[in-house]
Amino acid sequence: MPHEVEILLVEDSPEDAELTIRALRRSKIVNDIQVAEDGAEALDFLFCRGSHEDRTFSNPPKLVLLDLKLPKVNGIEVLRALRADERTKAIPVVVLTSSKEERDLIDAYKLGVNAYAQKPVDFVQFSETVRQIGMFWMLINEAPPPRTFTEAEVAKR
Repeated sequence: MPHEVEILLVEDSPEDAELTIRALRRSKIVNDIQVAEDGAEALDFLFCRGSHEDRTFSNPPKLVLLDLKLPKVNGIEVLRALRADERTKAIPVVVLTSSKEERDLIDAYKLGVNAYAQKPVDFVQFSETVRQIGMFWMLINEAPPPRTFTEAEVAKR
């Protein structure tokens, strides 16, 4: 049986992914983290297909940390797909991006992102930003309960 992933980190930069995970671990957030290196991999993970077909919708991640500038499928399209599907629409999504484009900020909120944070370039500030995000979303926020879908409900989608 596949293990329960609590945080899906969608990040194409190995350095930023490592810094994010390190900042979470230093804050004693030891939740199971899955890294998706592009938007297509993130969608496969979230929708239990491709190399992640052994997953089920009964254990969605408690948080998606989503970069916007991704290869294959960009972060806005990942967010659009998540919010368009009843099975994934309630998963909390925090955009964590280096994008300074106002259009990205507006689009993300129009699509229902839960929070939007720009990645600081300074390492200490970056670590503190990730720490605060992790503390709130994993320890303070009350996540929606996972919903188990019947085969009929899944087939209708």
